[in-house]
This record gives sequence, C-alpha cells and structure tokens, in this order.
Amino acid sequence: MSGEAPRLDDQVCFALYAASRAVTNLYRPLLDELNLTYPQYLVMLVLWEHDSCQVKELGRALSLDSGTLSPLLKRLEKLGLVRRERRSDDERSVSITLTGEGAALKEKAIPLPTTIGEAMGLDDAGLAELRTTLRALTESVTNYRVTPSATTRG
Repeated sequence: MSGEAPRLDDQVCFALYAASRAVTNLYRPLLDELNLTYPQYLVMLVLWEHDSCQVKELGRALSLDSGTLSPLLKRLEKLGLVRRERRSDDERSVSITLTGEGAALKEKAIPLPTTIGEAMGLDDAGLAELRTTLRALTESVTNYRVTPSATTRG
C-alpha cells in the first residue's frame, strides 16, 4: 500500500455506477413513451419472453425480492399490462400473465435495445463481450465472501 487515499477516478465501482446511471438516464425518455419505469420494463422483458411466470421465478430472473417486486406488479396490473392470479393448486404461488395490452406493448419496445446499443458505441460483438464480462463480474462479486480485516477488528 502506498498510503495514499483512494482516488475516485481509479475506482471500478464508480465507473460502474456512472455507466449504470448514464444508461438508465438514456432509457428514461424512451420508456416514458411506453409509460414504464426502468424496473417495470425489466419485468415486461421477462414476460415478453415467457408470456407468464410465477412471482418467485420473476424475482429470481431479476434478482429482486417479493417486497420490491410486489409494488411493481401491482402498478403494471393497474396499467392493464399484466394479470396477477393465485394458483388454485397452491394459494401461496402467484402467477403473472401478460394482458393483450401488455403483449402489444412489446412491438413499441423492440427498437429500444438497438438505440441503447448505438448510444454505447459498441457493435454486436462488443455488446456481447460487455454482457459476458458484466455477468462474470456479477457472479464473482455475488460469490465473494468478505472477511474482516485486521484494521476493523476491535
């Protein structure tokens, strides 16, 4: 250790944070046209891919707990985009299904990934490489276990 304080520009965490904010801000006006927030868009992406799924599966796909997911789903239901139904064979399980309006919204969302990709200045190969790197990073950080350092032990 050099004894110098960490510099903001040298921090990977800040570069990730700034990139995430920039991408999310780019999505905002595009999603305003769809009347969706970014988290709602993520839910819709899963449903457009699968038509319906259980809340538990949706939470797993998006890495969200039910306390975060429930208000999102209630809002999407209020917008008429999804239907929430308790399964008759298991009252604890809630199924989420696209409505006709929710399915139709997919057509309006199709150009979004292309627009975002263009803004990132990466070709298809670059985007694929970035996705692979970010997924590996997420897995590595998720599986990493922090151990208390000598300086934090009291």
